[in-house]
Amino acid sequence: MTYVFSPPPRVTLPVTGNNALFPVRRVYCVGRNYADHAVEMGADSREPPFFFSKPPDALVAGGGDVPYPPLTGNLQHEVELVVALAAGGAQIPVSRALDCVFGYAVGLDLTRRDVQQRAKDKGHPWDMAKGFDHSAPIGAIAPLTACGHPAQGAIQLRVNGRMRQNGDLGQMSWKVAEVIANLSTHVRLEAGDLIFTGTPAGVSTVSRGDLLEAVVAGVGELTVRLV
Repeated sequence: MTYVFSPPPRVTLPVTGNNALFPVRRVYCVGRNYADHAVEMGADSREPPFFFSKPPDALVAGGGDVPYPPLTGNLQHEVELVVALAAGGAQIPVSRALDCVFGYAVGLDLTRRDVQQRAKDKGHPWDMAKGFDHSAPIGAIAPLTACGHPAQGAIQLRVNGRMRQNGDLGQMSWKVAEVIANLSTHVRLEAGDLIFTGTPAGVSTVSRGDLLEAVVAGVGELTVRLV
């Protein structure tokens, strides 16, 4: 087949203990999936899950130096457990949802909060607040053989060595199986999809030069420097 220009390279992620790469199809995110974070964002403690997306090329595999984005004076961090799917479908029942999972990773949902707030005030979409370039640093994917299905354990983020977010996976309002099942009622899921599952309380503003260290117990670690 001939293209009018060379197609972009496929977005892939490393897999812990495996030379093979995980090919990324789509990136979904769950909003306000920890009750304490929902409260700090002005919502009820538990609400039905809602979703937004990031483009796959917003992923920054392995972290490292991440450019501070333009058009914001309030960039905020959100540490998250990321689900990587090896299978999918539509209308997936909760009882079968975990069968679709390949593994898990630690990720950061970087958010231009001021851009998001202006969009909310006007009833506009959040795309430019959430889906900007380099907005989704992510660590290597830990396959199920390495981490199982983590339902409890620390999910933390430090900025310049100081704890900013310190939660537990058990605090999720909607568990991983429920998230997958609910999302599959909106779109057909496929192998290669990633789902960022929400963040605990403690999100705050970060600046150029800050060092962000994220960890999900039993899954992995991720270090990012904003430059």
